[in-house]
Amino acid sequence: MIRMRSRRPAGPAPTEAQLHEAALAHLARFSATEAGLLRVLERRIARWARAALQEENDAERIDAASRSAQAAARAVAARLVAAGAVNDAAFAAARARRLARSGRSRRAIAAHLAQKGVDADTAQAVLPEDELTAALAFVRRRRLGPFRAADASADPDQYRRELAALARAGFAHDVAVRALSMARPEAEDRLFTARST
Repeated sequence: MIRMRSRRPAGPAPTEAQLHEAALAHLARFSATEAGLLRVLERRIARWARAALQEENDAERIDAASRSAQAAARAVAARLVAAGAVNDAAFAAARARRLARSGRSRRAIAAHLAQKGVDADTAQAVLPEDELTAALAFVRRRRLGPFRAADASADPDQYRRELAALARAGFAHDVAVRALSMARPEAEDRLFTARST
């Protein structure tokens, strides 16, 4: 027999104190930007509003309570930024470094940071200067170029497919050509040096 879970009552709208606790709990587990934290809090408010609408038909009261809770969420996020618990620049720098090491291009990193709510100037300041190392990480992960299997033939069609893969990943043509033509020992040395800094 399948037992149905009883739904918890929605209760009152989330207060600023409850949203602050929820924000701290989120930040204890995840790094976040101000915009990302605000999205988390707004989803919490939206869940409450949906549950409250299922319990009662006073949509105007629920809408007013939601707007009040959203204002409280913005205040909580701003307070945590002022306290230094949320730092978009530090988030962007750490995330850009991690993504570059995993083989993401500057273009892909910029798009990721924009999606996370980092403004363009902050993202531009943290983008890696050396895109070749990121391209080498990409080709190592995909086993292309110098990391290709020894018995794989380096025919022109395969080379074009590898160039296309790097282009789709956002790497410039000259960076892709350098990454694919580098000797394996030099590529491994460059990746090792980048990892140890």
